[in-house]
Amino acid sequence: MDRRRLLGLTATGSAALSIAGCEQAGLFPPVQIENAVSDDARLPTIDWQMATSWPADLDSIFWGAQLVANRVAALTDGKFVIRPRAAGELAPGLGVLNAVEEGAVPIGHTVSHYYTDRGTVIALNNGLPFGLTARQQNAWLYEGGGLELLQEVHAERFNIIQFPAGNSGVQMGGWFNKEINSVADLEGLRMRIPGIAGQVMERLGVSVQMLPGGEIFQALASGAIDAAEWVGPYEDERMGFHTVASYYYYPGWWDPGSSVEIQVNLNEWEKLPEQFQEALKTAAYEANVRVMARYDARNPVALGRLINEGGVKLRPFPDDLLKAAEEAAFELFDEAAAADADFASIFKNWLAFRDAIHAWHGLAELGYLQYVGRSR
Repeated sequence: MDRRRLLGLTATGSAALSIAGCEQAGLFPPVQIENAVSDDARLPTIDWQMATSWPADLDSIFWGAQLVANRVAALTDGKFVIRPRAAGELAPGLGVLNAVEEGAVPIGHTVSHYYTDRGTVIALNNGLPFGLTARQQNAWLYEGGGLELLQEVHAERFNIIQFPAGNSGVQMGGWFNKEINSVADLEGLRMRIPGIAGQVMERLGVSVQMLPGGEIFQALASGAIDAAEWVGPYEDERMGFHTVASYYYYPGWWDPGSSVEIQVNLNEWEKLPEQFQEALKTAAYEANVRVMARYDARNPVALGRLINEGGVKLRPFPDDLLKAAEEAAFELFDEAAAADADFASIFKNWLAFRDAIHAWHGLAELGYLQYVGRSR
């Protein structure tokens, strides 16, 4: 099948996926699907190993990979089995894309900002600094044409097809062993921070370190790095960062809506029966909703523990740092657009969507939140 036509078909599946989610939630009764998987003995049995970028004990982000696997098995009557593995078992935590692209593994669970050395366009899957919140990112991907555009580029450049499969929401700004009172305090700071955010921080004087999640704690504890970003209160607490760094900064301007994704080797994807493709798309869609819900439900409680029991010092980034970071980020975007036609084309679409939805949410969402914040 022509790859452009194939990807067009995959990107139009959101309505069907929404129906599947509503059926599961009990909003209306499920319909009988002709040639259902359980009734078709001609379908093969497939067993895939999934490389991930995560320690296996993270019960939010690694749980999201397990959720995909469990749902696929349920939707295919156990004929399509996916087995998630912790970072390092099948591929390095920062090497999942390469393993999937080369066919060393058929499927991966990762975040695209680990691979921006392959091209800035890949960062649009995960989200750009000063970009879209989780809700806005989903709106752009599913209804604003973003997913279709990105899938076409990724098929041509990386031999993969990818699907959103989780989102952390707005992240925290990371753990620091000293106070940051101005942008000048970043000079010489050794910080674990990947992707475009790392490139921005380099322009602000930071010595950027790339480390997989499983190595961050030891690097902070030993003094090999002075600061690190990860996700947010719930996972950061589980990683133990509050025991080795005192200052917890916000907001995570580099990850306002960080998408986790399923990446599938395109050759392996094209071999799958259509029913199995639909099962995987549906599972990714469900995980995208459930992972974000888990973070939103658990982060507030975890933040309370970190402050009230852990003695963490919560601090906002100073305004001059945020302003300098935003200016540096958009300078990087302009440079990337000048060097990469794919990025330029998709970024134009993304930026128009961002400006429109920021105006709308600035009126409706922010207006409401500001009122309820004042009324407490």
